[in-house]
Amino acid sequence: MPYALFGLITMLLWIFCIVDAITRDDAYIQYLPKVVWILIIIFVPTLGSIVWLVVGRGQNAPRAYTGPTNYGEYERPGRAVAQDPAADEAFLRQCRERADSRSASTDRGVPRAMNRARLKDRT
Repeated sequence: MPYALFGLITMLLWIFCIVDAITRDDAYIQYLPKVVWILIIIFVPTLGSIVWLVVGRGQNAPRAYTGPTNYGEYERPGRAVAQDPAADEAFLRQCRERADSRSASTDRGVPRAMNRARLKDRT
């Protein structure tokens, strides 16, 4: 019975460490790449799991990480990056047209050119 309990605890620790290593963001993993940590956990289950928990599993992102814009709150690891600049331009154009139509509907007595001038003044 004690061997079965030890085996169950070892298996649960192993599964937890594999799932944790797979789902953890790369910025939070220390010393080795994610794939290497996963292979260590899989091929050396008990010792690999303990080493992962003690050494490889970083608690916080690196302190110096702020991303390319120096605004850390916007450049956190895993944040989606625009893939298609043309689609971004089309989206922004659509937003401008929607804003123009809404401002035109609220200011019906004012010519549309004046509405555009107001929108440009706001930015």
